[in-house]
Amino acid sequence: MNLSRVFVDRPILAGVLSIFILILGLIAIPTLPISEYPEVVPPTVQVTAAYPGANPQTLSETVAAPLEEAINGVENMIYMKSVGSSDGQLSLQVTFAGGTDIDLAAVQVQNRVATALPRLPEAVRALGVATAKSSPNLTMVVHLTSPQGEYDGFYLSNYVTLNIKDELARLPGVGQALVFGAGDYSMRIWLDPEKVASRELTVGDIIAAIREQNIQVSAGIIGGPPQSGSNFSQYSLSARGRLETAEEFENIVLKTGSPGAVTTLGDVARVELGAETYSLRSTLNNQQAAAIPIFQSPGANSIELSDSVRAKMAELAENFPPGVSWDVAYDPTVFVRESIKSVIATLLEAVLLVVLVVVLFLQTWRASIIPLLAVPVSIIGTFAVLLLLGFSINVLTLFGLVLAIGIVVDDAIVVVENVERHIELGESPRDAARKAMQEVSGPIVAISLVL
Repeated sequence: MNLSRVFVDRPILAGVLSIFILILGLIAIPTLPISEYPEVVPPTVQVTAAYPGANPQTLSETVAAPLEEAINGVENMIYMKSVGSSDGQLSLQVTFAGGTDIDLAAVQVQNRVATALPRLPEAVRALGVATAKSSPNLTMVVHLTSPQGEYDGFYLSNYVTLNIKDELARLPGVGQALVFGAGDYSMRIWLDPEKVASRELTVGDIIAAIREQNIQVSAGIIGGPPQSGSNFSQYSLSARGRLETAEEFENIVLKTGSPGAVTTLGDVARVELGAETYSLRSTLNNQQAAAIPIFQSPGANSIELSDSVRAKMAELAENFPPGVSWDVAYDPTVFVRESIKSVIATLLEAVLLVVLVVVLFLQTWRASIIPLLAVPVSIIGTFAVLLLLGFSINVLTLFGLVLAIGIVVDDAIVVVENVERHIELGESPRDAARKAMQEVSGPIVAISLVL
């Protein structure tokens, strides 16, 4: 009650504070992060590895166990979970306590992973073990399709990987951009066990032959120093060693015997150009597609991110092959935009209702000015408090603002009506304001806290 009397007796102070609160709120609005829901998921670092041909049990024993043993005990870690798939893919998620610096945590996990590399199978080390920050906030999913069926899922996924994924990943606010689809192109080699055994070969022999004969190396230099004479020209030689077609892979020599007896890869296997993995498919409207899930980085503005992704895709679409189109199949920012529109509409409705109620029942325009000023100041000033406390603009905070607008309007009408009642009793405006606040400030605060 004493606080309200301070502002009644010092109207200039009250006006200055109101303007100050309004300015802080206006400054905070464009800097607040915007997302569909508040960030309640703790920071997570993801470690991925691949062991071709291994089943989940083998992954658990030979890959997951050494990694978990090395990572266990990293600073601020809460728990970790590893998942192995039937195609030899391992995903290990390390979850940290809230407030942990995710960049520092990723570096610490990477250092622990490096200590476990010598204990991993050679095939896993050759493919590499990746460590990256995990972004739990899925902002949108973009699909690349071929409506007329001119291109299959392999082509679309490969096109996304080469031309789109990196462009989207570089946009501000993008935490991670992935590709869901048929996967990258890969040379698939299907061995015939009977033919392999009949020629006294092993899988290791075949893998070694492929590695030795499918490699790009430098062939040397012609005219390198020291040179004699006056010719100082040098020429770098490059031998074509990287194989590209299925026919070239079929001609890899696996074994030689008697004169003219040569066993090639085509004699014991079927070679074809296909996908790196067949365990994942992406479709849109029953058509093959390549999906690009885009995850929002912490603190980013999801609405600005959605707009920038759409603008970038429109720019990239100018260079798409004929018959390729894109579409956004999932975009939760639509709900956020509608929530913001709802808050603005509710605020305008509240202001209109205040004017109507005050003018209609109190028969005075002067009394309606006070709630007209108080409602926007209190609502806009709330955004400064949200920024100070580390909250974001999301569906829940906007829903709370919609409810709060009704409370603010009710309180403003009650106070104004009580002040007018005291003025009608012959009291001065200042005395009427003092007594009115003494009478209703307690109930108003109690009702606001309860609601």
